[in-house]
Amino acid sequence: MNEALAVGSLAYDTRTKRVGEVMEEYGTRYMLRPVQGGCEWDVLREHVRPATTADRLSAALAERNANSSQGRGAAWG
Repeated sequence: MNEALAVGSLAYDTRTKRVGEVMEEYGTRYMLRPVQGGCEWDVLREHVRPATTADRLSAALAERNANSSQGRGAAWG
């Protein structure tokens, strides 16, 4: 990856196939947090890129499906 991601932007981790919000950049790594909150994880700069619209939609759909299968209603909107 050639450009740095700004804190607060959404990024896609190509290794874990997850979208996260950039919380911090340090050295050759980023700290990402799931968009809906949760535990942060770190990722090497070479395995992260800006999240596309398709990445964000896919992550939102996966979360809603997980909530639905666990009996938790998904709040749309």
